[in-house]
Amino acid sequence: GKGRVRPEWTLLFWTSLAVVVPVIITLWCSAQRSKRKTHMKDFFRKSKHGWHYTDLFNKPTYCCVCNQHILQGAFCDCCGVCADEQCLRRADRSLQCKEIMAPCSPDGAMEHRWVRGNVPLASYCAVCKQQCGTQPKLCDFRCVWCQTTVHDDCMDSLTDGDQCELGEFHNLIIPPHYLYRVNKLRRRQPEEYSKVFDLSELTPSKALQLCTLLPPGSVRVLVCGGDGTVGWVLDAIDTMKLKGQDQFMPRVTILPLGTGNDLSNTLGWGAGYAGEIPVEQVLRNILDAEVVKMDRWKVQVASKGLYFRKPKVLSMNNYFSVGPDALMALNFHAHREKTPSFFSSRIINKTVYFLYGTKDCLVQECKDLDKRIELELDGERVALPSLEGIIVCNIGYWGGGCRLWEGMGDEPCPPTRLDDGLLEVVGVFGSFHCAQIQVKLANPVRLGQAHTVRLVLKSSKMPMQVDGEPWAQGPCTITITHKTQALMLYHSAEQTDDDDDEESSASETESPTPHDSPRPPGPASARA
Repeated sequence: GKGRVRPEWTLLFWTSLAVVVPVIITLWCSAQRSKRKTHMKDFFRKSKHGWHYTDLFNKPTYCCVCNQHILQGAFCDCCGVCADEQCLRRADRSLQCKEIMAPCSPDGAMEHRWVRGNVPLASYCAVCKQQCGTQPKLCDFRCVWCQTTVHDDCMDSLTDGDQCELGEFHNLIIPPHYLYRVNKLRRRQPEEYSKVFDLSELTPSKALQLCTLLPPGSVRVLVCGGDGTVGWVLDAIDTMKLKGQDQFMPRVTILPLGTGNDLSNTLGWGAGYAGEIPVEQVLRNILDAEVVKMDRWKVQVASKGLYFRKPKVLSMNNYFSVGPDALMALNFHAHREKTPSFFSSRIINKTVYFLYGTKDCLVQECKDLDKRIELELDGERVALPSLEGIIVCNIGYWGGGCRLWEGMGDEPCPPTRLDDGLLEVVGVFGSFHCAQIQVKLANPVRLGQAHTVRLVLKSSKMPMQVDGEPWAQGPCTITITHKTQALMLYHSAEQTDDDDDEESSASETESPTPHDSPRPPGPASARA
């Protein structure tokens, strides 16, 4: 009849409602989150705690002020205090954060710094050896320095002589009394090193000045990020050399959080980190890592016709390229600048790279490169076949995990090292050839090894990149020369205790020799 609603309209209504309502809720939550972040940003900046807000804690969590179970709220990444939004300001006033710089007790001992509740899962009491944190409430204590845990009922059983010795990772921790003492001796501002450094607010150069307060050769720096972040830190370390602070230079290691992570892969730290290895194991690996030297290079770009303008100078750790892989990086970079929120996942980033590579296979924007460019290796002109791209490598890995110089591994090729002062130069026939090399179905065109590489782009614009930072370049001369060496930490994942013993005894009788295995050369036992 006329009064009845047709079934398809009912279905359409409920389907639309099912789609629209979650979208509205999501947008409302996003707006509230943005408003909350703006409101709390100034408060967090002024606080002595390292507060971070989360919409959902990843384990059962209790507020350190009201003792109630909470799903969302803020936590201090320095001392581990947790609080809900209502108790946050009270927690900030009444609960003291871990002091990074403080005097020691009169007898020279360091006391534990206890925080109650939210102890790590599967932690055990230092007194009774039973598991802590098993009750569904705010209970038990944890020392923020040595990570010792103790039951509420066992606290009175701790002896007065029980001192904090900074725990398993004492070699990676700067004791607060050390900084306090050095600060007094050098008459620095008392607040200068009282907080943890936030690289979103200051440069690595400022943070690395902390190295000058510590014993020479004792500092390890863990860079959590991609290859670009590593380059940023290594450039800051170079400024230490310019200031005559060579003896305080830190050893650098990497937790790979970027897209390609080729430098991390070369140094044995993997192609990407997603939390699969506990942080404690990462720190153990750093303690066991070997010190190796890595060449760093200066890339000088002198544009044709602009004789009075200073050449563009860049630092290179991984590789320089002109051609299809630089074009993919340039397209990716342009779209990421427009919509950065979309490129928040490593999988999405690699998918976008794949799509641009597929497009270039059809369009071939970089063809006839050999007619537009001249290549010189150590002053000698190299005849080029019909190429679309040239790649100059310093490290073993390229393109997100491919060993470019080796290719399929079926042909003999000169060995590569991180510290030999040589660059490997290869050519590619196009995007499809790059893809074949990455899956070990083809070899690159090996053009040679050299101490100095010179390229002259005679005509037209071409995409170029240095360590993933791309740009479009007109006619120019590019000169790549050795700049310096950085001290890096190398991790051998397959190394066992027996291997350690064998290598240690071997190192006493013979020095390391160049080899073509993925493992960079270095001393068998060279702890930082």
